[in-house]
Amino acid sequence: MPVIVDLEKCKGCEECLSSCPFDAIIMREGKAYINEYCQACMACISMCPEGAIIEIERESGAGTEDIQAYRGVWIFAEQREGKIASVAFELLGIGRKLADDLKTDISAVLFGASQSHAEDLIKWGADRVYHSTDRIFDNFNDEPHADLLYRLIRENRPEIVLTGATPIGRSFFPRVAARLRTGLTADCTSLEIDKDSRNLLQIRPAFGGNIMATILCPNHRPQMATVRPRAVSISASLIPAETEDKPPEPVAAIP
Repeated sequence: MPVIVDLEKCKGCEECLSSCPFDAIIMREGKAYINEYCQACMACISMCPEGAIIEIERESGAGTEDIQAYRGVWIFAEQREGKIASVAFELLGIGRKLADDLKTDISAVLFGASQSHAEDLIKWGADRVYHSTDRIFDNFNDEPHADLLYRLIRENRPEIVLTGATPIGRSFFPRVAARLRTGLTADCTSLEIDKDSRNLLQIRPAFGGNIMATILCPNHRPQMATVRPRAVSISASLIPAETEDKPPEPVAAIP
């Protein structure tokens, strides 16, 4: 994020809190901190009487990659104790519509769980699954999750990456976005595509839910967002029929 707080200047007056439409400023031990919800709207900078909130320059070269090289929609399929979280199936429904609008494919990423669970994601609509069975993913840990997802994104260049706005998604997705030097919109309740620009319209409540903000990330890829669980219902058309013949499941094992 290009906005930080100079803790030496911050007096803890809390004037900045009401200026942020994304609830991205928190108080900790009498000091203001910018969290992962920051969308760099810069509204807080002018509100600080001490001049403690400052904009930082991005490193030269950041965000200069050809965004046209990025294609595909990815969803991170969260699993707990070997069972895929229901929000993953909700995301497959959302992601399928986005992928159809972009005329591209949708892939799921699964760390942990079994081969049969990876194949279930294919039955629920994923065109491809990137699956790691490394035992390190039996229990959630920020760093291994962030490290592997970062590597996969750098190697495959999806244009959209989604996960659920759960404690797990909120914990490690900001780490991945920061390493990729791209934007992340938290707690989306709706997602749409601008077909002319291929930009993801990331829609979420702001100002305490009084307005709906539409956030774009036009100059960086991938476009990343966390989506509130149960923001959309699972489409009946996505529920796999038990008797339907399925093609061989394209599950890619991650070395």
